[in-house]
Amino acid sequence: RNGDGRAVLRSSVREFLCSEAMHHLGIPTSRAASLVVSDDDVWRDQFYNGNIKKERGAVVLRVAKSWFRIGSLEILAHSGELDLLRRLLDFIIQEHFPSIAMNDSNRYLEFFSTVVSETANLISLWMSVGFAHGVCNTDNFSLLSITIDYGPFGFMDSYDPDFVPNTSDDERRYKIGNQASVGLFNLSKLLQALKPLLDPRQKQLASQILEGYGEHYHSRFTELFKTKLGLLGENENDNYLIAFLLKVSLLC
Repeated sequence: RNGDGRAVLRSSVREFLCSEAMHHLGIPTSRAASLVVSDDDVWRDQFYNGNIKKERGAVVLRVAKSWFRIGSLEILAHSGELDLLRRLLDFIIQEHFPSIAMNDSNRYLEFFSTVVSETANLISLWMSVGFAHGVCNTDNFSLLSITIDYGPFGFMDSYDPDFVPNTSDDERRYKIGNQASVGLFNLSKLLQALKPLLDPRQKQLASQILEGYGEHYHSRFTELFKTKLGLLGENENDNYLIAFLLKVSLLC
């Protein structure tokens, strides 16, 4: 795609600040450890108007418990490397999912169930602060359900479900209002990658777990917005009030 893989100083500072802001907002994320300015010049069309300028390059050192993504498993399943897929998955579970017993024959099912619920939680948290990731593909979705790969992200200034921070997303695939459904799509790709390791009963149960994603997301989303509004207890009109206020915000 004619990309040089380099970052410029302005976007690196932005990435550093955002990940630290997300951490202090209580949203699971990778952290920025350092920012190093490069002596190399990088040519960029900042406003995509044909006006290319020379900018300083930079490198952000990021840290996280793990950088394994849905795509890490997807690529092995796609290439038929099932032994490596099993070994990698066992390693990930052993290192990062201590509540799952390695001798449990349903460990992959338990792993999938955890990723489904935690992904729903993460996207709900994104939505609660108006954060749009910008590129929600399977290579950018962490198996530990943390925010990774800060690129063309953005925060809504005012509520707009069609908000797109990525100027190259002409189809608006990753607009903020699509993030929950894109999460479901990515989890379906994870299930597809896991299926060669599951028996028929486990496949059926995994499909049921995936069907519960929407309920997980809606429940957590509602909980977060009720907290914002100071709503106590349960009331059948809570969801109506949240939807009404978001609509009013959109009209304003």
